[in-house]
Amino acid sequence: MNLELADKHRETLQKAVQALHQRTFFAHYPENPSPEVYGETADKEGREKYKSTLNNKFTELLQEGEQAWVGQEESPYEQQPLGIKYPYFEPEALVSRAEEAFHQWRKVKPLDRAALLVEALENMRNRFFEIAYATMHTTGQAYMMSFQASGPHAADRALEAVAAGYEEQTRFPESAEWEKPMGKYNLKLNKTWKAVPKGVALAIGCSTFPTWNTVPGMFASLVTGNPVIVKPHPKAVLPIAIVVAEVQKVLQQNGLNPNICQLAVDADDRLITKELAEHRKVKIIDYTGSSEFGNYIESLPGKVTFTEKTGVNSIILDSVEDLDKVVQNLAFSISLYSGQMCTAPQNFFVPESGVKVAGETVPYEQVVEKITGAVTALVNNPKAGPHILGAIQNPATAERVKSAATVKGREVLSSCDFENPMFSNARTCTPVIYEVDATEKESYSRELFGPVALIIKTQDTDQSIEIASEMASKYGAISCGAYTTDAVVKEKIMDEMSLAGTPVSFNLTGGIFVNQNASFSDFHVTGGNPAGNASFTNPEFVIKRFTWVGFREPVAG
Repeated sequence: MNLELADKHRETLQKAVQALHQRTFFAHYPENPSPEVYGETADKEGREKYKSTLNNKFTELLQEGEQAWVGQEESPYEQQPLGIKYPYFEPEALVSRAEEAFHQWRKVKPLDRAALLVEALENMRNRFFEIAYATMHTTGQAYMMSFQASGPHAADRALEAVAAGYEEQTRFPESAEWEKPMGKYNLKLNKTWKAVPKGVALAIGCSTFPTWNTVPGMFASLVTGNPVIVKPHPKAVLPIAIVVAEVQKVLQQNGLNPNICQLAVDADDRLITKELAEHRKVKIIDYTGSSEFGNYIESLPGKVTFTEKTGVNSIILDSVEDLDKVVQNLAFSISLYSGQMCTAPQNFFVPESGVKVAGETVPYEQVVEKITGAVTALVNNPKAGPHILGAIQNPATAERVKSAATVKGREVLSSCDFENPMFSNARTCTPVIYEVDATEKESYSRELFGPVALIIKTQDTDQSIEIASEMASKYGAISCGAYTTDAVVKEKIMDEMSLAGTPVSFNLTGGIFVNQNASFSDFHVTGGNPAGNASFTNPEFVIKRFTWVGFREPVAG
């Protein structure tokens, strides 16, 4: 392999490791898609490259001997098939090739593995715009989110995993001379240690964030010496297929087996995820998706699993300085990507006495009106609405939002289709809001995926905290937003929600939202409640992928 890569990317790795410890702002890949950052023609070239893949075979993968060409993707904006075909391989062939590649990859030193992966990320950088259009037309994300989430933000999350894995594998010395005084003589041993990877890894992607949610586990397994089979959702393959292709190219260019990282797609008439997950040689599984399938993944014997599942995210409203600024912030959080984010808020707890605003109390009914009014104003804004809401990835989500049959409560804002000025056939619906009494736990104790918000009337803030904590502990939560000007209330929220394993964002207004997580600073999911058993990127996210093994022998002479 190219030994110069370690020197080329050493500084990047050092800065990334330092950022892990400092937890301050760090972004190796700029999130601004401006020509000044990425070049005058980058957007146009990326769009043209994306269009050239439509109705064609995706031939970039360095995987040979495919058994068929398959593809099921459809654009939520055009509601037309993309027509892209990917090579299909039987699960047994994928695992067998990964097992063979494992014995080459595990012998590459951690620094060299990390450098190879950073090189792949640098090549991915050149394709951020292509990945953005691929993400738009598989997930329904709006352009800006597609660029940022699947491009620079995903690459930073991948770099974060690489840095964490590299650091944990180099935390201890490779060798040491051990000497123990024994009186008249000293006992001397030469000791060496190896970080031994677990084996074949499987990364199972989701339909809404096909790169951002996939690359942390994918790169964490790779940097720790495990070959990875990347199994995307059949409706969102192209964004992560591009990433896999870039990893494979770097591997091959450096004399390594490209099957160290493989793409696995479902056949049109055969889903292969379970067969891969249950394979006895698959040792590590990363998964993002529904709780039902996530629980199944966690139940598989003999596997190390890292899951992100569904959660019930809460907003606790107690007291604020400026209610108008708060509801504008919350309206954005409800509407962003039509609520199709694992961090999107769902349950809004409001005391029946109302919310204290700068010393005065605004009645409960007026708070509800302000929230619904802010959402209405946002979605009806022709310049902002389409770019915030995007499109609905799954037709079932749109139908569920519009049906209203699953919620016991009073509808205070109905959902409707809206016009996207660029895509007349886009699958869309605006947020729907229901008013629910605190006694109707059945209605708000499960995730209602998509643009659905519930305003829950509670006796007081103490009950709001109690229920929000209970929901997180029993059903899982990935985010929580809280608004209070009372230090005692703030401390109580921090204490109760921390016990429920849920991070809290306090008093957000302006340009920062509860939905957002920053690489190198925010831990995404805690692993401390049913919303997931892992957190990226903390040390556990990487150290469970390898084992320390020691060797010792007496010093000669």
